[in-house]
Amino acid sequence: LSQFCANDPEVFVQAAMLAQDYCDAIDLNLGCPQMIAKRGHYGAFLQEEWDLLQRMILLANEKLSVPITCKIRVFPEIDKTVKYAQMLEKAGCQLLTVHGRTKEQKGPLAGVASWEHIQAVRKAVSIPVFANGNIQCLSDVEECIRKTGVHGVMSAEGNLHNPALFEGRNPLVWEMAEEYLEIVQKYPCPLSYVRAHLFKLWHHTLQVYQQLREELAKVKTLQGIADVNRELKLRCQEEIANQKEGEKPKEGLPFFHWICQPYIRPGPKERCKENGISGTAKGVRGKRALEDEEDGNSELLSKNKQKKKLRNPNKSFDPSLKPKYAKCDQCGNPKGNKCVFNMCRGCCKKRAFKETADCPGHGLLFKTKYEKSLLWQSSQREIQKPEISWRGNVDVEEPTLAEGG
Repeated sequence: LSQFCANDPEVFVQAAMLAQDYCDAIDLNLGCPQMIAKRGHYGAFLQEEWDLLQRMILLANEKLSVPITCKIRVFPEIDKTVKYAQMLEKAGCQLLTVHGRTKEQKGPLAGVASWEHIQAVRKAVSIPVFANGNIQCLSDVEECIRKTGVHGVMSAEGNLHNPALFEGRNPLVWEMAEEYLEIVQKYPCPLSYVRAHLFKLWHHTLQVYQQLREELAKVKTLQGIADVNRELKLRCQEEIANQKEGEKPKEGLPFFHWICQPYIRPGPKERCKENGISGTAKGVRGKRALEDEEDGNSELLSKNKQKKKLRNPNKSFDPSLKPKYAKCDQCGNPKGNKCVFNMCRGCCKKRAFKETADCPGHGLLFKTKYEKSLLWQSSQREIQKPEISWRGNVDVEEPTLAEGG
């Protein structure tokens, strides 16, 4: 399965055609609720634009040699969610994955996914339906299928914290890490991807061994990550050896921290309590904030901001001092200050190309280059004209008479 985010039927299908020979289906992602999807105008932020979605799926069905599938989030209303799913089915969607949360339910506001919405969609359409949401262990998979009647189940965070979820196992975290690192050795990828996966896999253990969390964040090589995993393994094995009989997991965990298990994301109130922040201190970051005492004002800064501060000691992170950017008339991204169309560079480039226009503010000179091209073509035609003699006669070769003429 190859998944795309898109908001233009032609561009979506052209991209999908490049991938169709290497996958069994093309999936249109209509479920991403992140800010990047809002800025780019795709994912769950297209769920009100039914006409556009119909055109995208219809064209994909017409042009592609593999099935088109969709993943969606639900509306608060079950009836609207059902109509949404039926519209996608009618347009040509051949498999539908339903994440039982609205686009507003994300991060600390995620809450519980509604299997009731998923069940209603399953009953209302004739295509296969997959469920997504609330899947933390294999028993959740079985219960979801029983309650909703879906044909399959997906898991995101549950699977990231325990890659053996669908096997019904809870392995040791370092064993899963070793297996994952072997795969990365065989199929290399950016180190940031590896680090992100291990932060999920080791989540509970890194709450205990904060130093290893720091080392994982700083390490620059795959071998360095393997060394961190080895150190994590040694510390956990030492803790296991010193474990008292009958000792139970701390922090209310179902298993000891060195065992792969779900992470239940806390809500806003629980998160504040977890980080020792009062309910009134809304603007203070707790979990990953570090105290910056260099200038004596005890400002709480994330590690990323601390790095920026080291590069530029005069940098301020006060939101009130940030410059206010005018928005692009087309997409809402910051526009170019000198753009003749009042657009961001991407939108300006599309319009300038379409209209053969110039935008000096963005350094786009389609009109100028086109006019230069016409002048060059004209000069070439002048050069290729037959030469005229000073008498005004055209210099031409004398014709030769054919034999017998």
